[in-house]
Amino acid sequence: ASQHTGSAPGHRQQMSRPPFQELSPDDEPPAATAQLPVRSKSNTELLDVLSEVKTRVSDRLGIVDFPMPQFILIGSQSVGKSRLVESFAGEQFNFVSGTLGSRRPTVLEFRNVPSDVSKWYVLDKNTNQWQHHEMQKVMQIIGDAHQSLGNSVTKEPINVRVESSLCVDMQIVDLPGYRSFAGSAEAKKLAEQIVELNAAFLSDSRNVILCVEEAGDAANLSSLRQCQDYDPTYKRTILIRNKLDKFYDDLTVDNVNRWLEGMGDLPKALKKFALTLPHWGDGAFPPGGKTLSQLRQDMNAQDVMKFKELNTTSRFMETVGFDNFRAFMEKRTERMFVEAIGPVLTKLRDLESTMKTRHTDLSEEMVQSDPAQMLATVRTAGMSFANCLGHVMEGYIRSDVHRLTLDDELKEFHKYHDMMGDSDSFLQLPTEEFGSLEDYIEYLRSHIRVPAFDVAINGGAQFRRLMFEIETYLRFSEIGTEMKKRDVLQSQGIGTSSITWREVVVKLLNNDAHLPLQARIQYVGERIRWFFMMQKEAIVQFMLSLKGSPDEKLYSVLYAKHAKLIESNKTVRKLVFDVYDSVTQRQLDQFISLFKSTLHATFSNPWVFLKKTSAKLEDDDMGELPLLPTLEDTKARIPQEIQSRTGIERTVTKWIYDIPTQPHLIDEAVDEVQLLVLKVYSHIRGQICDQVELFAESFFKLPLIRRLEEDMSKIELSDVDKEGYRVRREKLEGERTATAHGLKEVQECMGILSNFALKMSVS
Repeated sequence: ASQHTGSAPGHRQQMSRPPFQELSPDDEPPAATAQLPVRSKSNTELLDVLSEVKTRVSDRLGIVDFPMPQFILIGSQSVGKSRLVESFAGEQFNFVSGTLGSRRPTVLEFRNVPSDVSKWYVLDKNTNQWQHHEMQKVMQIIGDAHQSLGNSVTKEPINVRVESSLCVDMQIVDLPGYRSFAGSAEAKKLAEQIVELNAAFLSDSRNVILCVEEAGDAANLSSLRQCQDYDPTYKRTILIRNKLDKFYDDLTVDNVNRWLEGMGDLPKALKKFALTLPHWGDGAFPPGGKTLSQLRQDMNAQDVMKFKELNTTSRFMETVGFDNFRAFMEKRTERMFVEAIGPVLTKLRDLESTMKTRHTDLSEEMVQSDPAQMLATVRTAGMSFANCLGHVMEGYIRSDVHRLTLDDELKEFHKYHDMMGDSDSFLQLPTEEFGSLEDYIEYLRSHIRVPAFDVAINGGAQFRRLMFEIETYLRFSEIGTEMKKRDVLQSQGIGTSSITWREVVVKLLNNDAHLPLQARIQYVGERIRWFFMMQKEAIVQFMLSLKGSPDEKLYSVLYAKHAKLIESNKTVRKLVFDVYDSVTQRQLDQFISLFKSTLHATFSNPWVFLKKTSAKLEDDDMGELPLLPTLEDTKARIPQEIQSRTGIERTVTKWIYDIPTQPHLIDEAVDEVQLLVLKVYSHIRGQICDQVELFAESFFKLPLIRRLEEDMSKIELSDVDKEGYRVRREKLEGERTATAHGLKEVQECMGILSNFALKMSVS
């Protein structure tokens, strides 16, 4: 078979022919002719223009959601759906041989042109060009495309174009036929897949449904019931009742009009046609040696004659026969496509704007990914990222990435560590009394009433809520083991000087009293680190949101550009995020170390924490502005402050002094020492928990923010990073070229459609 490659055909000379005239009840049916009336040049040109736009934009650029109306052809097997497609083309063919049936949508474009020989084209998906073939070759290509799917289906269509003087000027999508009988499990699965595939087309409100059924009782119209699920009012459904000649004997003068209207069983809003398509037995040849186009006209004349004999009213006669159906479809096609010009132009303008922005972004990234500036670009992007962490912590309203309620936050935190396999490295719950994480969450919600518990937040607001939760967690620290009499006695010992009860208390606190707090420090650190790890995307979003906003120049115009680079370049993203994660891990280690050192120092000398604050706010009324203190005032104030903070220390000293030292009162002394240790521990725990936010700020947040930029400035590129960067640059070049070509396609389509719309308005 010969084959020619070229663009979609569309520029043709038109012959002047009289327009098609519909039959009136008094007209005699016309003599059967094979060729159809050629439509006006503008109508055919409209179809060609929109078809070209759809091919260039929808098919070549892969734009799926394109506002182009389509006629969707559905029907069960053996109702004549394939014969209707052949009638549109005006000649006999069969896409799928045997009993396999179709497995994918077939998009058919029929063009009525003055030609003695039909021309067939298949759209090559690889080149997006129409390929001209002989008809039999087209049948083979399409048959193979269906049969290659076996017992599965696909929504990927195959596109066919037919040009001849026998064609009806229109475009349809032929969907796989519904299967009424499916015996095996495999056949049932295939039938379900076909229903699902067809549903995707039927649910699109822009599509007009051509539903083919056998003429007969309305109760047997199974495919029409499928249409009702997606078009309940039948405003976009057209019913074609085929095999009308088999129903002739049931029609009379009395019932013919009522039957054409639906006998009250079909809604009046439903557009209905009744016709007889050419038919003959399997394996037989067309009767009388006629062509399909000739039989098409014979069947039309026969239907019209029969219904005229039954005195069918003119209103219903317009719904009988193929010619009336064809005339209606051509007018409906023209109207639909004219109405589509506006939405299509709007879609093209949106595509143009999107592609221009994309092309600009790609060009900017190409400049930033210059191999000579590669390392400097990565470091600068990382430093911008580091700077923006502080801004996010200050409170960023427009961010919606990783916003979490406390409930979700705790669940995500535990899920993360379960996945990492290190959840046993810290106490997951503050006390074993909580049977599960849900119990702890409910306690925080109902009893503690953590502020903003049920509010999804991130950034600095989330950090503040986190401080409340970890403070609550720490306050569950209790001395885990009971001090026994022998522990108190063992602590006394003997040395070069006598051992005081004060020293015994310190020994007992240093022994294991501090362990509950020590065990919970890891949880606190892990919670803070996980929080910062979850802020990476929020930081990028903050940087992106600055573009074009009033705040862009307030911060830096480079932030949005660097965010684009981090977002689109996987190598840069990985380098920046890896450094960020490593810094948070380093800060976690330092936080744990510093916090533990603080606890060691505290329990080694607990009396430091037993001193009250020296600051005083004795009156709610601020009063008048005091005079600046003199040197004498300052000298007098300092001893007063030192003296005022020793209240608790004096109390504890008194308790220690009251502990009996006589050997026969040792049991009483042990009880008092145990009680004193608990009181001192409780006070220290309270002081630590009161200051947990200070520790988190001083040991984690502030060092992280201050040192992150420095670490970003020291990023180094490995050979793997450089290779990834090179691959990304090559991909960028390809994407930029493709975007430029796509933009050119869209702009040319806009020009074609705008010029045609202007031409139509002038004419």
